[in-house]
Amino acid sequence: MDAAGKPGYRQLLRTPGAWSFVLPGFAARQPFAMLTIGIVLLIQHTSGSYGIAGAVSATAGVSMAVFAPQGGKLADRFGQAAVLVPGVLTHAASVTLLTVLALGGAPLWALFVAAVPAGASVPQVGPMVRARWAALLGDGAGAAGGARASLQTTAAAFESVTDEFTFVIGPVLTTALCTGVHPAAGLLAEATLSLIGGLLFAAQRHTQPAPSRPRTPARTARWGARRTSSGAGGAETAGAGAAGAGAAGASGPRRAGSGAHRPAASALGVPGVRVLAVVFLGIGSVFGGLQVSLTAFTEEIGQPGINGVLYGVFAAGNMVAGIVCGALSWRRSPQQRLLIAYPLLTLATSALWAVHAVPLLGALGLLVGLCIAPALITGYTLVDALVPATARTEAFTWLTGAVALGQAGAATAAGQLADGFGPSAGFVVPLAGTGLALTTLVLLRGRLATPSTDPVVSGSTRGVGHREAVTVD
Repeated sequence: MDAAGKPGYRQLLRTPGAWSFVLPGFAARQPFAMLTIGIVLLIQHTSGSYGIAGAVSATAGVSMAVFAPQGGKLADRFGQAAVLVPGVLTHAASVTLLTVLALGGAPLWALFVAAVPAGASVPQVGPMVRARWAALLGDGAGAAGGARASLQTTAAAFESVTDEFTFVIGPVLTTALCTGVHPAAGLLAEATLSLIGGLLFAAQRHTQPAPSRPRTPARTARWGARRTSSGAGGAETAGAGAAGAGAAGASGPRRAGSGAHRPAASALGVPGVRVLAVVFLGIGSVFGGLQVSLTAFTEEIGQPGINGVLYGVFAAGNMVAGIVCGALSWRRSPQQRLLIAYPLLTLATSALWAVHAVPLLGALGLLVGLCIAPALITGYTLVDALVPATARTEAFTWLTGAVALGQAGAATAAGQLADGFGPSAGFVVPLAGTGLALTTLVLLRGRLATPSTDPVVSGSTRGVGHREAVTVD
């Protein structure tokens, strides 16, 4: 807590071990925003077609959305370093291969084939950083544990701002390299940053969450007995220890009448994660729809140079809202906050299609950006409460992949609408995407119920998988 007794960024970054993964994590996540635009600029240079360049780039994006959760699941099971090291090596090799094929005039099918592993192997450093924050801030018990857990919203906000800053820096750096040095320079820089940043991040093993390899029944019983014994200072009898093993052998006490938080074979088996994935698909539709529609709009009015300015205003709104959200101490539950933030986001996108003046479009873009960050941050905060620690990296990658998938689909749809009916039609895509997601959120909001809203007895305010069981007479 800061001097005022509220969670803040200063206290967050004072968490022991934080800087060891924050700095390399920032460098390692830059390629996430560099890959697709680097592919577009290189393939357009070699083929002369934006259509082909966009198709190859979309192939990489969809591949990333499909395979990223599997990498997250493996990271939860075997440890982040065990997955990240071979992953970044594969990614660097795949991007290099795609670059060589493009420069060598390879047939179109070869470019599509090479784009699949290039996208599938994108290092999911952002979700891994979030999982490390969850592990660090969820550690401890009693008042200390509650104080650290209260920083989880601040950590989610910090990561949202970092992601948005990445999407401001990455495309600018890639464009500058491709236009000022060589068309392939952007992708080569992306591969280099992935390799160096990823290896540095993987080397910080002391802050990574403990892997969760499957336990045999005997190992589970021994682990549960040890946990119960340590939780009560070793005073339990052998019978109490055996009972504790049965209760804690999964991932903490189960809530009566709900299976939403029981350990599952996949994080997607948690109903709340499926709802959040749809919510994040809608958020991705905003990113993809705006990128294409703003480009078409500025070209139609003969001012293509202000496209970056308009999108920068949108990104700035997202960053500012993220900073504010992390600095506040919230009284409402994450579920309630999401049910407030998401309708506001949908409402903000509803007027984009009707705007034809640059200043007004910039103002609306700023408003949309201000509404995105609270929804993103709250969604990631809910993961901490909905998903056991042993599956959080996978859960975060499902949400990241949902954004990427929504972005790819929205970019394609907005492009088709803009070509057929004009730029204004493309702005309908963010409204449609968030509207459908909002409908799903309202109908299935009960699946986002967190432990704080349920009758459970625990020794701290931490999420599922971190709470100590207590004896109830």
